[in-house]
Amino acid sequence: MTAVDQRPPIKGPIAKHLGVEQAPWDQVARFKRLLVETLQDQSTAMLLDPHYAIPHGIDALSPTKGLIVTLEDSLFEEQDGGRLSADIDDWSVEKIKRMGGDAVKVLAWYRPDADPSVCQAQQDYVKRIGEACAKFDIPFLFELLVYPLAKDAHQTKDYIEMQGKKADDVLGSVEEFAKPDYGVDVFKLESPVNAADADGSAAVQAVFDEMGRIAGRPWVMLSAGAGKPEFKAVLEHAFAAGASGFLAGRAIWLDAFNHYPDWNAIERDLRDGACAYMEEISVLANQKAAAWNLHPCYGEGGARFQPEDASFRHKYEGFGS
Repeated sequence: MTAVDQRPPIKGPIAKHLGVEQAPWDQVARFKRLLVETLQDQSTAMLLDPHYAIPHGIDALSPTKGLIVTLEDSLFEEQDGGRLSADIDDWSVEKIKRMGGDAVKVLAWYRPDADPSVCQAQQDYVKRIGEACAKFDIPFLFELLVYPLAKDAHQTKDYIEMQGKKADDVLGSVEEFAKPDYGVDVFKLESPVNAADADGSAAVQAVFDEMGRIAGRPWVMLSAGAGKPEFKAVLEHAFAAGASGFLAGRAIWLDAFNHYPDWNAIERDLRDGACAYMEEISVLANQKAAAWNLHPCYGEGGARFQPEDASFRHKYEGFGS
């Protein structure tokens, strides 16, 4: 699955190049539509955001592709004790269901050692989303990211993998939200070690194995801005630990985006380098990822719904026409 919902990692470089405070909406939206047009053929689903990708790209999305919609705002509240998440204004689980979404995706920044009031607020936020997804009968795809606190040496507000992160913080976060109270259907997880340290060793594999055990339900990997070789190494560990796939963005398309503002070069690189990389990691997933519907959480015999069930495949036919 391909993530097209990133906002700061796209808005920031555009604004910097143009020498403006805010990236023009049309420039950000143009890139997101191009991602839909060039990468959907090799994707089973695409993750779109309500700010840019949906208004400017939904009509380009094939009705045979899964539609995941992000609900959290990219603007978070930074407190001394940690980060607080919130929904995008005027969007909700109910609205995503009504527009034809196949799943709701929410990212929550989380540190088990953040201020207790911050941890409680984040837990309450995720629990509310889980309850709404159950009420409106739509899958809840939950993304977790650890982040640097104000006291940390690598403090930054950028959407990048936290340097020097501790595996215990990642595992502790997964352990909290794996509780049934939160209603998470699928986890979208970061590497429990820095991507550059995913070296194929038994020690690193043991950490991935523990993350998969704690998750207790189907899970996929996010790329967190890792480079292509590094993310592929992460996937090797994740698939060996029982991951069912990936939902990644920058590892796939960042090299192409770096050609901005040369739109012709961006499109060439997406259709060449990005598509080739998608093919490479998709082959890896087909060979080594765990079948989500056979996950032990579904009990003996696995999930009753099977991926080959075709009744849903054309639910969007004519949508946007």
